[in-house]
Amino acid sequence: MYTETEIKSLINKALLSTITRNSPVELYDPILYNISIGGKRIRPILCLLCYNLFKETIDNNAIMPAMGIEVFHGFTLVHDDIMDDAEIRRGNISVHKKWSKNTAILSGDAMCIEAYRFISQTNTNHLPQVLDIFNKTAAQVCEGQQFDINFEKKFLISENDYLMMINLKTAALIAASAKIGAIVADVSIADCENLYQFGYNLGMAFQIQDDVLDTYGNTGIFGKTIGGDIVSNKKTFLLVSALIRAQGQQMSNLENLLKTNDIANDEKIKKVKQIFDELEIKQLADSKINHYFNTAMEYLDKIKITDYRKENITKFINNLIDRNY
Repeated sequence: MYTETEIKSLINKALLSTITRNSPVELYDPILYNISIGGKRIRPILCLLCYNLFKETIDNNAIMPAMGIEVFHGFTLVHDDIMDDAEIRRGNISVHKKWSKNTAILSGDAMCIEAYRFISQTNTNHLPQVLDIFNKTAAQVCEGQQFDINFEKKFLISENDYLMMINLKTAALIAASAKIGAIVADVSIADCENLYQFGYNLGMAFQIQDDVLDTYGNTGIFGKTIGGDIVSNKKTFLLVSALIRAQGQQMSNLENLLKTNDIANDEKIKKVKQIFDELEIKQLADSKINHYFNTAMEYLDKIKITDYRKENITKFINNLIDRNY
């Protein structure tokens, strides 16, 4: 049985030894840079932990699609940063700022191709199933990103709209990671579906918690500046919920804070957070996180293997959700 740390080391070693510096270097150096600056590796770790639920050793049949998932995720981040004009990614300069927008687009495209190259090396017995869910999920991620862009133009969206968007943009790939691990482990259709639903609910909980941490997190623990979502008026679970619930003067104040540019960032964060506190938005978000997390655990419980075999994946998801504020 492999721990989260052992699997992350396995993934990093495989990625850095497999992705090579080809010519032209301007195309491939950004790919190596994107991979080398790290990240949580949540998706490939989850893929291999789900595989390891049923298999004693982790071989290339599981490692290759896990790498494909991570490289695809990296590709989406490169393009997201271009669309958001984001300067920082994982505490480092984003690819399009370090090189150029055109280079970032091309390198992102090459990463997508590289992801499919890894996926295609899945065992032929499992490749049709893996490709089917990977293709479906890749389209869902693009759909989620477009909804995110659409919602930027709207002052109000419903909670269901927001949940649908993060389902596509975030939860779908986490769910697919879990299911692909099960597929290549050659388990039953029922267990593959249980792990898909497990990953989906875990992904929903993770994204809402990410929203909460951006406002209420500790910079030293969370790893990025607190309040960035508020400054950019990003549609998060917190803001969507506040706009739904605010009335009268609260709504007027919140609307003014979102529309004015004549306010310092620190002051805007403080005032928006005060409105969130008055409306008890964090408590609402925590309740939603707990709902999705508990539902994820219910699906994991449906997998009929010993608790001992589930020990490492349980530690992983508890650490993932129990990030400190």
